[in-house]
Parts: sequence; structure tokens; C-alpha cells
Amino acid sequence: MRIRAVLCLLSLSLLFLFCCGVTVAAQSAAAAPADGKAELQFVVVLSRHGVRSPIGNTDLLNKYSAAPWPKWDVKPSYLTPRGYQLMKLFGAWDRVKFSDQGLLAPSGCDDAAHVTILADSDQRTRETGKALAEGMFFGCSIEVHAQAEGTVDPLFRVVGGLHPEDSALAAAAIAGRIGGDPGQVTEAFRPQLAALDRVLAGCGHAALPDAKRTSIFDVPVAIGGGSNYASGYSGPLTVASAMAENLLLEYATGMSEANTGWGCVDGETLRALMQLDTAAWDYGFRTPAVARIYAANLLDRIERSMEQNIIGKPVPGALGKPDDRLLIIVGHDTNIVTVAGALGVDWIIDGRVDDTPPGGALLFEIWRPRDGGQPFVRMEYTAQTLEQMRQAQSLTPANPPAMAPIFVPGCSREDKSCTWEGFTGAVHGAINPAYVSVQP
Repeated sequence: MRIRAVLCLLSLSLLFLFCCGVTVAAQSAAAAPADGKAELQFVVVLSRHGVRSPIGNTDLLNKYSAAPWPKWDVKPSYLTPRGYQLMKLFGAWDRVKFSDQGLLAPSGCDDAAHVTILADSDQRTRETGKALAEGMFFGCSIEVHAQAEGTVDPLFRVVGGLHPEDSALAAAAIAGRIGGDPGQVTEAFRPQLAALDRVLAGCGHAALPDAKRTSIFDVPVAIGGGSNYASGYSGPLTVASAMAENLLLEYATGMSEANTGWGCVDGETLRALMQLDTAAWDYGFRTPAVARIYAANLLDRIERSMEQNIIGKPVPGALGKPDDRLLIIVGHDTNIVTVAGALGVDWIIDGRVDDTPPGGALLFEIWRPRDGGQPFVRMEYTAQTLEQMRQAQSLTPANPPAMAPIFVPGCSREDKSCTWEGFTGAVHGAINPAYVSVQP
């Protein structure tokens, strides 16, 4: 009851803040590119890959559903054809947006020389980079830089695992957020888990007559007892997270209504179920002790790349070139969640809190005042809505993707901008330096 009361109070507080501040927020977001007092100089786009096929053991998930999970036309974890199409649409939108802000020309290939695209070694990230490049610079030559498939790239992953003391601390931090009784996590999300369990049961019409399955509520709950930070909690929420993500992938890749959650999932239902996925990410990777480790190297390299652009000279560990206008980094939800968790930033888009759907991106922008003042930083988060993905809608000024301006607790001012010194201070305070590896 105490958890429900706190959640209720939090919901009312958020509603009050939203109602009172929505107009100001909208005006502030619109003022950034349009007030004419500053020009956009450089943007780092940290993007998640596009829509992929599910990862993991389908047979394991089948034990919880009355009917088998659908089969996919591509290998597990691969970018789907729809995923490529959606990211191409997003790339085309980026060209429109950045040209409107004066960062790029509206068309042509000249600006391609001032763009660097880096991707993790997985097929889904490399192909996402290609799709963004094709949408943004159709017919132009632009390379997607990535290591060979299967290579562990330290830009996107922690190489060698966590140090023993950090692993123990991370597990303790997660356990501390949950409290002494891990079963309370199930209670806190019981309505969403019940909704998922009903979908898994066929929502009254999709189950086979003799179907037998295990309820999501029967997943054993545990806390602690392992050397890896993830052992901080396991239970219904962790299994439900993977299932909710798979339902999102079915919806976003445009599966038929009959195959999307066995005919039980529409956009409204999916938005409710995705709370299970974002909650699992919140406890598992947004927990600061975890985020500061997993985001350390990537966030440090982003900050160095921004510094390189500001001073116009090579900086050790920076990505791309000093004269770049755009740096696109294609990674995973893990990367976005941990960078956000380390900086302590949040957003709500398309009715979902802190969600990181396929193709969603964190933007780090450097603005230069026209009066010769010091450069400053803005951040935002953007992603296609569920309906834009499902229907493969073109993104235009009349139908833009969802966007949320970001307030960085460590440095943002009233207009949500950070001084460059404030931003670098926030980054340095947000990362665990033991996991930073500067590479040429």
C-alpha cells in the first residue's frame, strides 16, 4: 500500500507540473533553433538500431504463452526490412531538420564530407547506419565505420566485465532501490503484469484448446546471490521485459493484427505493457552505480568529440573529424539507457516514460551565439511514435517524430541549455573513470 500511495502522489505531482508547464516547455523547445540568436554548430546523435527480430531463446518464452510466438523472416537479432525502411525515413527527416536549423544544406552531397557515422559491430547496428546514411544523403558516398561482426567494441560495451568491487556495489545499489522484499517489485507492477499474462493466455480467443503454460507470476523471485550486477534482482519483471519488447517489435515491424500478440495487442495495450520493459531497464541499468560504469567510455568519447569541434583541433579519444558537423553513433538501448542514467536525464514521449524504442536517439547539440559569446549545449530525445513505425509513415514538418527537450540536472539552466564548462563538469561527474579507455 505504501508503494502504491507513493506512486499515486508522484503521478499527481507529475500531472500538476505538466499542466502548469507544458506551454513554457513547448515555447522553450521551439525557441532553441528559431530565436536567431545562436546557430547550430555540431550535433552528436546517439541512436539505437532500428527494428530487429527478437533475441534469445523462443522456446523459453513459449512456456509462458498459450500459443507459440510468431516466426520471423530474418535471423535472430537482425535488422528487419521494415527496420531498414524506418531508419531510412528517419535519416530523411534528419536531413530536413538539420537543414532547417542551418547545420546541413537541404540537398546534395557536399555535406557528407562533414559527417561521421560509427556503428557497433552487429548486423542490426551496421545496417541501421547504412539506412540513416541512405535516407540523409541519398545517392552520396558516405561510409559507416564499424568493427568486424562479432568483435566486442569497447565504445559500446564494457570489455572484460566489471571489477569485483564494482559488481558487488552495483548489485547492492539495485537491491537498495528494491528494498528488502523483491516480491514488492511484482506488486508494484501487478496491473501491467496481469495485462501481459492475459495476452500470453490468448486474451480469451487465441489459446489452443489443450494449451498448457506457465503464468508470468510463477517466475521465481530472487535478489542477490551472484557475482554479476544483474543478480541484484530476477523475477516476473525481468522475463516480462523481454516479452514486452518482442511485442513492440511485432507491432513496429508491421506484423498482421492476428500475429501481433496473437491478436491481443493494439497501440494502447502496447503502451501499457512497455512500462514493464522500461521499469526493468530502470532498475537494471539506470541505477547510477551501474550507469556510471556502462556509460563511462562512450560518454567520455562523446564529450571529447564535442570539445574537438569547439576548438577545431584533434583531441585524443575524440570520434570523427574536427570539421565534422554531425557525428552519428549507432548502438543499443543499453547505451542510451546508461548514458541517460549516468547524467540523470528523463523524458516522456508518445505516452511512454524513458522508453528507448528502435531508432530512438539522444541528441547532443553545440550552439554558438551569433554575438561571439561562448558555445553552449542542448540535449533532446527523439523517436518515432508507435503508429509512425507500424504504418511506416513519412516524417515531415507536419508529421514529425516525437521529441522531448532534455534538462540535465548537473548543468541545465532555465532554458535547458548548459554552458560548455557546466556540461563537461556534469559528464566528468557522471562517469566512473576506471572504465574510460582513450583510444586513438
